[in-house]
Amino acid sequence: MPTYMYRAVTSSGLIVRNRVEAGSKQNLLRMLKENDLMPITIEQVAYSAKRKRTKKKNVKDIEEIMKNVNTTQINTKKTSTTKEKINMYLSKTERVTTRDVVIFTQNFYLLKKANFNNIHALRTIMESTENYTFKGVLEDILAGVEAGENMYTTMEYYSDIFPFIYINMIKVGELSGSLTNSLEQAVKYLDSTEALNKKIRSILVPNITQFALLLVMLFVGTLVAIPAIQNVYNEMGSTDTLPPVTLWFQGVVNNLMKYWYIPIPIIIAVIVGIIFYINTPKGKYNFHYFKYKMPIFGSLIFALDFSRFLKAMLLNLENGMRIQEAIEVSKNVINNYVMLSIIETSINNILIGESWIEPFERSGLPKPMVTEMLKIGMQTDLTEMMAKLVEYMEIDIDNIMTKIVKILPEVTYLIVGIVLIFFVLVVLAPCIDVYMGGFLFSAAGL
Repeated sequence: MPTYMYRAVTSSGLIVRNRVEAGSKQNLLRMLKENDLMPITIEQVAYSAKRKRTKKKNVKDIEEIMKNVNTTQINTKKTSTTKEKINMYLSKTERVTTRDVVIFTQNFYLLKKANFNNIHALRTIMESTENYTFKGVLEDILAGVEAGENMYTTMEYYSDIFPFIYINMIKVGELSGSLTNSLEQAVKYLDSTEALNKKIRSILVPNITQFALLLVMLFVGTLVAIPAIQNVYNEMGSTDTLPPVTLWFQGVVNNLMKYWYIPIPIIIAVIVGIIFYINTPKGKYNFHYFKYKMPIFGSLIFALDFSRFLKAMLLNLENGMRIQEAIEVSKNVINNYVMLSIIETSINNILIGESWIEPFERSGLPKPMVTEMLKIGMQTDLTEMMAKLVEYMEIDIDNIMTKIVKILPEVTYLIVGIVLIFFVLVVLAPCIDVYMGGFLFSAAGL
């Protein structure tokens, strides 16, 4: 069973800590509460490749544990060897990466296609998992499955490892009886997301680096080079002056350096205000609506969300669910408040006997062709039409991604170009003037 390190508070206010074995994290939480212990922290200890089979204390032996309690904490310290300390440190610091999740999903999908049951598949994957932290997570999931729970219920405790969309894809697959198909979708989702992120990073990172370097050069040149040039003019007795744009920007930079305590609190207050607003229900709704309407990426974000929703619905319909049930289960793959509100309205429309497609059409977010295909599907065969619609959405997403990859470099080049031109006018132009020596004529009175 997985091993956990926990700290908890007793009913009398004492802090206790222990290292125990438990079937899963939720089981440990339940046992702690049953023994009047309020958990503070619970950390899973990953398994080393070779570990001794030593008997560990169980949380149920609370009376024996409490005998060793002093006024502040349980005295359970034991002398550890240097190797054990290193293994303990590495097990706590080894991070689970996206690659680990992708490999797990791919292997699990292949094993499910080979008709492995969940328990057999998880055990097989665990044996080849090199990341000890992730191995401990998988063992926790396995313990939950062996106890009769669904996989997604344990995954929800590891939301820092498994993305929200990923967990709910597994949930839809388990609830609809199509886990293999959901795993296939999850593999495609992870692969497409990683591919898109790589493309965007390859475009943005070099240009953002150039942009940052230009800004640094602009400010350093204004603070160092411009005053030096002005001193040359003054020492030579020249009547020439720096360009107006250079003098203006120099004044702005000097004022920012002098009165830095004014803009910084304003900027911090604005950021805090925006974060606070976004965390309110109305602010979160407006922020999610902005995601769908934002330039360049808005259409892609909506297309991805809507496509995932349609794929989940298709899985549920193929497994014999009614439309209302299919929508209820499928909404779990969505995290956007705007989309969720549209879906909830669709469910309400079904309850009062109206069209569930109408809220999507009224929102104006899906393309007219999409809603028309859904209407035709309701009159003919919705499952068949939904399959065609999913294919259409995949093509549409590819087209949107192609446009983004084409437009994004142009936008970034435009921004970097504007900053570069401003840098030339403010800093390089005076430097070139000094190099050419034109100011010497006015200094000589010519």
